[in-house]
Amino acid sequence: MKGGMTHSRPWKRLKGVTDLLDVLDAHLHRPVWWPAETPFEVCAGAVLTQNTNWRNAEKALARLRAEGLLDPAAIPRTGREELETLVRESGFYRRKAETLRVLASYINERHGGRVERLSLLPTSEARRELLSLRGIGEETADAILLYACGVPVFVADAYARRLFSRTGLASGNQSYSAIRKMTERELGGDAGALGRLHALVVETGKRFCRRNPLCGECFLSGRCATGRLLSEQQNGIAEHKDEE
Repeated sequence: MKGGMTHSRPWKRLKGVTDLLDVLDAHLHRPVWWPAETPFEVCAGAVLTQNTNWRNAEKALARLRAEGLLDPAAIPRTGREELETLVRESGFYRRKAETLRVLASYINERHGGRVERLSLLPTSEARRELLSLRGIGEETADAILLYACGVPVFVADAYARRLFSRTGLASGNQSYSAIRKMTERELGGDAGALGRLHALVVETGKRFCRRNPLCGECFLSGRCATGRLLSEQQNGIAEHKDEE
């Protein structure tokens, strides 16, 4: 094989979620995540970042903060149109304003205005309560439980599902629930590790594991099935050119 390219890194399959966390920890500085000053600000951020990027959610959070509305007691007293205007930059603003109102009312009425009291419930019950609220899906519920309440759940968001699938830790058709439960089993109910893993997965997804992956730049390429496949394809093209 004259002039053929070789893999820049030897192929070494990830052994599991714990192995992935070790590799991410070794190569990335942990980002500050979830950025918030209070538990309810985590809740508001989890709602506002639905179907948008964090920059847009932050703009809406800043406007709510300026009006003193990052407080579950204040949200229900705010007029509908005013609340919609304040969160407009996060997109889907009518739906998100209503979800904030529903969530704040629930926290006030069920938990005395303190979202962190959700941690006193069995996790399955706390999740069930949140998921019963209009506009709260699995990802939002788990972000609230993990980052606002310190409950050991994993946020198996789109970044996690993509990275787990590409590295071979999960199949491409595994559900949110299946990936969440698998991760929680491996990390043994450690909320700190689950939060750190999610933050690092998001960072990896933003920098490298995008919809169109930057495998050639990614430190996981030697541990990732997708990175290996792309490397083999590129090597094959180079070898074919050399033979010509």
